[in-house]
Amino acid sequence: MMSKIFQKLFLIFLLSTFITSCNKAKEEETVVPKARPKMVEFGFDMRDFNMVNDTIKSGDTFGSLLEKQNLNGNEVYDIVAKVKDTFDVRSIRKGKPFTILRSKDKTNKIQVFIYQPDKLNFYVIDFRDSIVAHKKTKPLTFKSRTIAGALDGSLSGTLENLKVDPALAPRIAKIYAWSIDFFKLKKGDKFALKFTERYINDTIYDGVDSLKAAFFEYKGKKVYAFPFAPDANTKKQQYFDEEGKTLKNFFLKAPLKFVNITSHFAKNRFHPVQLIWKAHKGTDYAAPTGTPIMTTAAGVVEQAGFTTGNGNFVKVKHDRTYSTQYLHMSKILVRRGQRVTQGQVIGKVGSTGLATGPHVCYRFWKNGVQVDALRLKLPISTPMDSKYRQKYMEYMNPLKRELDSVSDASKK
Repeated sequence: MMSKIFQKLFLIFLLSTFITSCNKAKEEETVVPKARPKMVEFGFDMRDFNMVNDTIKSGDTFGSLLEKQNLNGNEVYDIVAKVKDTFDVRSIRKGKPFTILRSKDKTNKIQVFIYQPDKLNFYVIDFRDSIVAHKKTKPLTFKSRTIAGALDGSLSGTLENLKVDPALAPRIAKIYAWSIDFFKLKKGDKFALKFTERYINDTIYDGVDSLKAAFFEYKGKKVYAFPFAPDANTKKQQYFDEEGKTLKNFFLKAPLKFVNITSHFAKNRFHPVQLIWKAHKGTDYAAPTGTPIMTTAAGVVEQAGFTTGNGNFVKVKHDRTYSTQYLHMSKILVRRGQRVTQGQVIGKVGSTGLATGPHVCYRFWKNGVQVDALRLKLPISTPMDSKYRQKYMEYMNPLKRELDSVSDASKK
């Protein structure tokens, strides 16, 4: 009998001990502190401070902002002197963001001042141990993207509809300036682009970084462009097509960007000012007054002046064979005898001389005879050296296949 009672008491003891140990384990689990999630920005955990975010207002100065944080004029003067080699306090501008980090105790004392002149860079003035200033850059990441589409209006508008930074459009036009006349691209013409985009802190979009590959349909043919640096020592990239031919020719296709041809070279055309039928020995490109006019090839300014018919004009001699002329300028930016480079701005669009509206009349001479620049087969630059060709083809072929694949998929 006593044995059975003892056994029951022993079992009760074991059970109570087990329950007690479980409760202690639970208690121990509950008292383990959880890690506090960080809120890191600009290299600081914002949970350690009282934070103030604001923008520079009209009339604000670095000194006035610090004085609002209970720093007197002498203290501000000393701070400015200590940080001047890194941070020019006069550089702060209205509308730019700044952040002030203050201590979390009763003093609420300023610890750090952060100023952001742009999305990427920021200045840190640290007051904690000794007053020091640093210029820092937010981390950048690059993400690759490949798209295909068809022109629907302007190139920039089409890119914007595809959620691509429209600022890429003039960069594309510059790359293709020697091989595509963008005035002749039509609605529905296909294209494909591979490019990288920048992101600040991996989340904030910061525009297109570089174009890795492209093609545009032009006159029924795909014109490809791939950046490549044949000389590894210089790392200077040029754009080549799928056969390794350079896109950079002796002449640009046109003296303006993204405008309209309003009149072509013609043996007989009704002149809108003189009201007579006569030859029109040039190509008219309409554009707003003040639009930059570029010389289509390097050369020497042969003439720069004014006549009743031409208005303000410039004529450039490129070599023994070719010369070009640019009429009706609102302003001439070069002088006779000056050497100019391809793409250099030599004047601004206007309507001087016999012109009904702002445009540039582009004229072209070959061996002293005026010819139609749009129909002329112009000389091209030197092709890629054969010793680089295999390396280029190995680099280019995967990019070309990707462009074609994305383009084919977009048609389905």
